[in-house]
Amino acid sequence: MPRWVLIVVSVAALQGGGGVLLSAAAAHIESSANLTTASQFLMIHAAAALAFAAIAASGVYQRWLGGAVAALQAGVTLFAGDLALRAMTGAKLFPYAAPLGGSLVILGWTAAAAWALAAALQFRR
Repeated sequence: MPRWVLIVVSVAALQGGGGVLLSAAAAHIESSANLTTASQFLMIHAAAALAFAAIAASGVYQRWLGGAVAALQAGVTLFAGDLALRAMTGAKLFPYAAPLGGSLVILGWTAAAAWALAAALQFRR
């Protein structure tokens, strides 16, 4: 199994745990829509990263898939991190962190779609 797959699984596990943590925090903080959104993004994308890691571990790997997953994980971490920091402290992670993270997530999903389409065309029967 490629080392990058194990790294993806590790990051996904941390993101899933972070999502649960933020969900618990959102239950105790009034008007915490940002925490709820951050929690949902982390948990959904952790599951997606695990699915992509499983696909890659099966031997169906191309660089596009690794790039797509990296963009998804980096993007959701930036996006959720900025939302969580805003909810808990009122401060931003850095200017445009959430939009940059969101853009990386969109790019990651688009790259995953391109990878899947390319793989489908390559494995025609």
